[in-house]
Amino acid sequence: MKRKLRMGMVGGGKDAFIGSIHRLAANMDGLIEIVAGALSINPEVAKESGKMIFLEESRTYTTFEEMLEKESKLPADKRIDFVTIVTPNFAHYAPAVMALEKGFHVVIEKPITFTIEEARQLKKKVDETGLLLCLTHTYSGYPMVRQARAMVRQGAFGKIRKIIVEYPQGWLSKMSEREGNAQAAWRTDPKRSGKAGAMGDIGTHAAHLAEFITGLKITHLCADLNIMVPGRALDDDGNVLLKFDNGAAGILTASQIAAGEENALRIRVYGEHGGLEWAQQEPNTLLVKWLDKPTQILRAGTNGFLEKEALFNTRTPGGHPEGYLEAFANLYRNFALALAAHIEGQPKPEYVDFPSVEDGIRGMAFIDMVVKSGQSKEKWTPFEV
Repeated sequence: MKRKLRMGMVGGGKDAFIGSIHRLAANMDGLIEIVAGALSINPEVAKESGKMIFLEESRTYTTFEEMLEKESKLPADKRIDFVTIVTPNFAHYAPAVMALEKGFHVVIEKPITFTIEEARQLKKKVDETGLLLCLTHTYSGYPMVRQARAMVRQGAFGKIRKIIVEYPQGWLSKMSEREGNAQAAWRTDPKRSGKAGAMGDIGTHAAHLAEFITGLKITHLCADLNIMVPGRALDDDGNVLLKFDNGAAGILTASQIAAGEENALRIRVYGEHGGLEWAQQEPNTLLVKWLDKPTQILRAGTNGFLEKEALFNTRTPGGHPEGYLEAFANLYRNFALALAAHIEGQPKPEYVDFPSVEDGIRGMAFIDMVVKSGQSKEKWTPFEV
């Protein structure tokens, strides 16, 4: 590929948190440039946001429909290659489907759609077009998460028996959605967020991380969902018992009312011979625990001790902190490599190492099954995709 990939963005205007994160991540390796955008449903904000990131006025659009229609008619050497969708959950499906129909590849925030039915339809469209879709489950981009996955794949711990994953946050400990917090307002609104609150927002990250590292699939779950802040419409706390397809047992907790916590995602995985522990707030470290020898501390950047896929996703020498932006950028870099190979007509399956539409369907199924289980008096709910 002798040029940068051209990106268009839907959502992510000047007041949006996640839009700037995506732009930083996409730009980190110099493989991608943003050239077009429909950055807000408010036309004035869309135009102002385009000026702030130096988009051409002619390619600063006020609706995603306008952007996709006009971009599709541009010459092949100018039109966008792919679209990044960073809108609230309810506004994921329509631009994603239209992008695919117009021949554009897609990067999309999680959860992938508003309902599982939409997710299934989106997969049909991906399969029909043969285009690429990357779902930004950010935490799968960390190098030490990749190290953990490689060690489990190699059988270092024997058969996996126990998985404990927790994601406590404290930012919704008050009724912030009624105090001018725009992020809280849409994430706690069933009309914009969907049928689950904390479980849809961060529980899906925890579930994906458990399956990503272990390679196992959830088969059954038993959920207890809670609304701890009076007057809130969606769950802000929950606990889930899990069963996996190899017989392993799991525990998943997700809470946004854990006062004092920031973004304390942590996972522990235990097999017959040992286990591992990784925490998002100390992402360069992977603890490896053995039944019959001392615990090992593996660190990102320490060549000679890490697997190839961990090193491939490491950007700095040991001792230099890598974090959220770098993990995000790893997903964009891997997507860009896969897309460049696709455009050149020489697809390389090994490059397609990022969460996909299938992961998105499982995320929506997790939301559905957790809500269903939380409302049921039965102990176990089968996990149906």
